[in-house]
Amino acid sequence: MAFPCIPILLIVLVLLSSSSSGTASFCSKCKRPTSSLIQEKFLQCFDANSEFAIPLSTAFFTPKNASFTTVLQSTAQNLRYLVPSMPKPEFIIMPLYESHVQAAVICSKELGIHLRVRSGGHDYEGLSYVSEVESPFIIVDLSSLRSVKVDIEDNSAWVEAGATIGEVYYRISEKSKTHGFPAGLCTSLGIGGHITGGAYGTMMRKYGLGADNVIDARIVDASGRVLDRAAMSEDLYWAIRGGGGASFGIILAWKINLVPVPETVTVFTVTKSLEQGATKILYKWQQVADKLDEDLFIRVIIQVANAGKNDGKTVTTSYNALFLGDAERLLQVMGQSFPELGLTRKDCIETSWIKSVLYIAGFPSNTPPDVLLQGKSLFKNYFKAKSDFVKEAIPETALEGLWKRLMEEDSPLTIWNPYGGMMGKISESEIAFPHRQGNKFMIQYLTLWQDGDKNASKHMDWIRRLHNYMAPYVSMFPRGAYVNYRDLDLGMNKNINTSFIQASVWGVRYFKDNFNRLVKVKTKVDPDNFFRHEQSIPPLPVEARF
Repeated sequence: MAFPCIPILLIVLVLLSSSSSGTASFCSKCKRPTSSLIQEKFLQCFDANSEFAIPLSTAFFTPKNASFTTVLQSTAQNLRYLVPSMPKPEFIIMPLYESHVQAAVICSKELGIHLRVRSGGHDYEGLSYVSEVESPFIIVDLSSLRSVKVDIEDNSAWVEAGATIGEVYYRISEKSKTHGFPAGLCTSLGIGGHITGGAYGTMMRKYGLGADNVIDARIVDASGRVLDRAAMSEDLYWAIRGGGGASFGIILAWKINLVPVPETVTVFTVTKSLEQGATKILYKWQQVADKLDEDLFIRVIIQVANAGKNDGKTVTTSYNALFLGDAERLLQVMGQSFPELGLTRKDCIETSWIKSVLYIAGFPSNTPPDVLLQGKSLFKNYFKAKSDFVKEAIPETALEGLWKRLMEEDSPLTIWNPYGGMMGKISESEIAFPHRQGNKFMIQYLTLWQDGDKNASKHMDWIRRLHNYMAPYVSMFPRGAYVNYRDLDLGMNKNINTSFIQASVWGVRYFKDNFNRLVKVKTKVDPDNFFRHEQSIPPLPVEARF
């Protein structure tokens, strides 16, 4: 359906009528076009290159719009990148059709306007909605492209990039109680970007990552073409599954493979404090977590209880689990493999798979599953995060040093996700995501605060010191990191001309040996580096190409 046939240029001229001349002007000091002229030229180009006009009142937002700030902040998760001092886009465009995305790419390229793209706004370093190194920039926000079409007979679904994984889970459960999809735990994640980094979840030990369960994709490339798997090269199809977002094109949709889940699954959370033997129990968990029945996923959430108090302050370790089966079989598995936790029948909650999604995501008990259609996040803070992969159990003495450091911070959090099962059976080179066999678990470190910029440096310094402390106990050569937990401390592309050298520092940490292949794919499909950000995959320098 086309939108009302009001010529785009007439609307633009009305918007610009507040200037004294009625025409766009140039910024005399900064030597670049003013925002008004950028918007005018972009919309002229857009109108010429899109099948459908863009409705300015509901899909095109400039800083002069009353709703601009609301839209900018709508899906952004890290409040560090929403403070007034952070650069803001010239405008935000929210495509309603694939042709809108194509036109956005064509016009950004033609006019030399830097483009950022977001599907869920969960980028840990705000790279999907802030550009600190290039200006002017715009945001292409895919949140209106959120169709989910489930085909149970084919065991598949086509999901558009702006759909949250909560919506995807809900739409699958509408059609079947015995089908699911192995992706993330945070239900407000936009699936477009989520899968580009790998996509961890509670069924990763059974079925692998979300990216391991993709069977097709639709992407807009640097020329503005829409490509599916048959039209793109297999190298590009390999790269977009785990090679990180916004390096090779704009994901429009994924075709995902649905996986079987039992009608009854079991969840539990058992918390142990230091006074209850948390250190020894965690040491045991490290030894067995990757060897447990692959139907069982037990992550450990480590926090400080009674923070801010002199007395009673302690560290708590919460064992948060999903088991693809009933409580009776779970208790048998735990009794054989991890009796140290002391799991009892009263700890176990038998439920459906879709309700287990709500439980793991932290929704209050008895929350109806249709809350997942709202796509709202339970996590919106000022924060800094880092990650590690662990190959050998961390000694108890080192854990005690970790507890000491956690209790120095106001609101620290670490989450330990187990490996093993399918994660050790898939080759490191099968898709771009490389962290496979040999890892026992992955650690995510976070520090969270609510007082804005005031004490940000204190928290940032703390997590950097913690990360340094953990260096002897985690993967080395390279020290691995998870690309969906972006960390600009690892390095960033500040100068496009030297970005290849800079990128090799962090590239091998995110992608190991796959980084070199990713660079070759980038050089082939986007040699001019149109799709770029501070940690995007760079093309080879011109002099290094054959």
